[in-house]
Amino acid sequence: MPENVRICPLCGGNHSAFFDQRQFHGQVVVNRICQACGLVYQSPRMTEEEAAAFYQAEYRHMYQGEEGPIARDFSTQAARAESLFGFVRPQISAIASHLDIGCSTGLILLYFEKQYECLSIGIEPGEAYREYARQQGLTVYTSLDEVEKSGKKRFSLISMSHVLEHLPDPLGYLVHLRETLLDPQGWLLLEVPNLYSHDSFETAHLVSYSSRTLTQTVEKAGFEIIKLERHGRPRSILLPLYIILLARPVSGSLKTLNIQSEKQVALKRRVGMFRRRILEKLFPGRAWLKE
Repeated sequence: MPENVRICPLCGGNHSAFFDQRQFHGQVVVNRICQACGLVYQSPRMTEEEAAAFYQAEYRHMYQGEEGPIARDFSTQAARAESLFGFVRPQISAIASHLDIGCSTGLILLYFEKQYECLSIGIEPGEAYREYARQQGLTVYTSLDEVEKSGKKRFSLISMSHVLEHLPDPLGYLVHLRETLLDPQGWLLLEVPNLYSHDSFETAHLVSYSSRTLTQTVEKAGFEIIKLERHGRPRSILLPLYIILLARPVSGSLKTLNIQSEKQVALKRRVGMFRRRILEKLFPGRAWLKE
């Protein structure tokens, strides 16, 4: 049975209000907004056991109609790998080891491995995608727990492209990565859908981020934001569908972060989606690129 989320995943507040309800592939998806910080999150949502089963057996079927990799996957991931690399390359000159969480077919890992000549390791819960990545010569684990048990040393770069929004406890997850798997001088690369331009509200999306709520989640987890950008690559030239950021662990003792509430979230969402509809009508070929 779905569980109600009583505590905000960002600020820990226990007061929320209804934000949105819709059907996604035949399932009702309800999102609420924290009245203290403005974070939008799904509630009720799948339990941890239901989520594990969902990603093992249902996720790929729901989103693309079959379990294994499809042609569209390869083209999108190849373009996304190039986009991610273009974002980090001006900041990162060398990487010794790279962990990509939610690595899918492994194309991002392979791209970074080629560019940086680094050790590449992935995590992918989907069996068909995990096996495909392994066939490309990559070391890919089922879970974070398996990576930790393998005895791997800390990583120079940990990336999560369209993963953080799927996690029930994103803040705790980032803290865990910083404390156990990321080198103190390492880098964290994140990309998520943008609440103010992306459809966002899907069965698998447990949290919907704006630039502010994503920034504050990462900072509260003990990181310093080095670079942040809103963009549409590889799907759009005009629409800021995604938020991408690069961060590093804060050195020394952590300071308590005072969460600043995001205001007028519903209005910003309406304005952003209205702007998207206008751009889609005026410039269809630039708003949505052919895949």
